[in-house]
Amino acid sequence: MREVDEAVRQDEFSDILNKYGKPILGAVVLGLAGFAGYLYWDGQQEAAMEKQSETLVSALDQVESRNLDTAMTTLGDVATNGTGAAKANAQMLQGGISMEQGKSEEAAKIFATVAADGDAPSLIRDLATVREIAATFDTRKPEEVIERLKPLAVPGNAMFGSAGEMVAMAYLEQGKRAEAGALLAEISKNDDVPDSLRSRTRQLAGLLGVDAIEDVEEVLEEVTAPSGPAPAAAE
Repeated sequence: MREVDEAVRQDEFSDILNKYGKPILGAVVLGLAGFAGYLYWDGQQEAAMEKQSETLVSALDQVESRNLDTAMTTLGDVATNGTGAAKANAQMLQGGISMEQGKSEEAAKIFATVAADGDAPSLIRDLATVREIAATFDTRKPEEVIERLKPLAVPGNAMFGSAGEMVAMAYLEQGKRAEAGALLAEISKNDDVPDSLRSRTRQLAGLLGVDAIEDVEEVLEEVTAPSGPAPAAAE
């Protein structure tokens, strides 16, 4: 019975190979080829990312050395042909260089490109929007500033402080002192906002008649803190 059973199994296996052997072999070969292709693609992507990172670091070094034109040229390929965050960061750095060179309109165009790039990380797009409006604030109507930045000028958003301050300034241009004061006070009380911005918005809120002081001792410490190193004693 064992011999008969083994013979039956062999016959069944032979039939399966005859009927489906080539398709199965083809599927295995295609699977291996696809996996090999993925490994190659992944390696290429990683190599490209490393190259883009090296370019960004090199450009930052050039910016620190005040070689702004060289840094702009270095960033050109990544800003044009790069991908994802690397491309967005390269463009943001180009925009910053343009601002440093006094080319506000050119910088604003670069920031606007990043803000509209759906492939860029959302945080970078939000930052680009803030930088774009900041670069052209004086030439924009208050309602336009408010429309663009109000979605970012909310607690919990990483751009709350910067966006909120510009929205408050736009409110002031519209004569809405109460709205401006309330927003400035809210910024000054937010622990996620940089201390320098909190201090500035607290003072502005006070000028508009809104009390933004929660901790009097903290404010006194800020006011009385030395602004720099103490002068050396005379010999």
